[in-house]
Amino acid sequence: MGKFIIEGGRRLHGEITPQGAKNEALQILCATLLTADPITIHNLPRIKDVHLLIQLLEDLGVKVEKLEETTYRFSALHVDLDYFQTEAYISQSAALRGSVMILGPLLARFGRAVLPKPGGDKIGRRRLDTHFLGFQALGATFDFDHTENFYRVNASNLKGAYMLLDEASVTGTANVIMASVLANGTTTIYNAACEPYIQQLCKMLVRMGAKISGIGSNLLTIKGVGKLEGTDHTILPDMIEVGSFVGLAAMTRSELTIKNVAYDQLGIIPSSFKRLGIAIEHRGDDLYIAAQEHYAIETFIDGAIMTIADSPWPGLTPDLLSVMLVIATQAKGSVLIHQKMFESRLFFVDKLIDMGAQIILCDPHRATVIGLDHSIRLRATTMSSPDIRAGVALLIAAMSAEGTSTIYNIEQIDRGYEQIDLRLNQLGASIRRES
Repeated sequence: MGKFIIEGGRRLHGEITPQGAKNEALQILCATLLTADPITIHNLPRIKDVHLLIQLLEDLGVKVEKLEETTYRFSALHVDLDYFQTEAYISQSAALRGSVMILGPLLARFGRAVLPKPGGDKIGRRRLDTHFLGFQALGATFDFDHTENFYRVNASNLKGAYMLLDEASVTGTANVIMASVLANGTTTIYNAACEPYIQQLCKMLVRMGAKISGIGSNLLTIKGVGKLEGTDHTILPDMIEVGSFVGLAAMTRSELTIKNVAYDQLGIIPSSFKRLGIAIEHRGDDLYIAAQEHYAIETFIDGAIMTIADSPWPGLTPDLLSVMLVIATQAKGSVLIHQKMFESRLFFVDKLIDMGAQIILCDPHRATVIGLDHSIRLRATTMSSPDIRAGVALLIAAMSAEGTSTIYNIEQIDRGYEQIDLRLNQLGASIRRES
């Protein structure tokens, strides 16, 4: 198990470029299974979850060529379906939640797939019902072995259908889209997730020959085709990393320029940070964050306490609430953070309370933060990263704290953030990685 040793209290300065989007990359990598033709992907993030999925594809028989540091070519001409029965496959796919999205492409192209119950962050129950209800609507049958935690899905002849998804699940929507593009007839998906990453997946599939209308909305219509071809695809910058860097600048009172953020794809994220009092300047396709000694949380028009809550796109992504909660600990004013989606994602606040933050955990979904207005600095402490986003939030807190902090289980952070210690050290941070 690795750890970070962080010397807090340093102000950062300079420019940083976000990595490719993790959530988009996992979808796009799975989509390479839909065709025997080569697909070239640019701007792949160099993170643990992406490397694990690339290795899984390679072991399934996909030919993988590394063309540049973040550019790969994938050729799924020969896929070894017998690999599903091996212990290696069970171990690989169980360790990575994103592996669930290989089901849709495999069903569409080969008519069957198996998958162990996938892993990922421990942030509460994460249902897969949306995926399987969508597959069933297309004519697939599935069985879940409770003794082995194993899913088996079969579909010899997928047929287009109308479906109203029970929730606007991003991975569920992606999986059903990929299963539908080669199905017979027309599929209509209502209450589809419409995040930029879903839009990117749809645009890529259209370039491959798929027929998809309604891209960018929650109502998609897909006319099945007989075959898909190869293409080139460039992954968007990671909006979660962009938001994390905004929060880092605010907490450490630093001046940062975040380069090439794909501003038009950030949606409500910049305005949500502005509600916490953070001054963000849009310069071309960059974000400039000036050093702020103080930032004040807004109130609602009637004077009521501000509430920051997650919701499906174009609402605020839940992946940034952990960072926003940490920012609020040093703001002027109070805010209610309402994490609706995952019931365990706010439990990391006990670490912040140990550091001197004033937080009331109302229930598993809500926390009230009373900002310290930088009048009292957080105290250094020793802690462990429970998941990707909370891990980065704790790293930001440690970088602003007085003294030297230690964060264990940094493998969780590495799953979603590319060489975060080296990149931040180049801006003036002091983060030492140890085994």
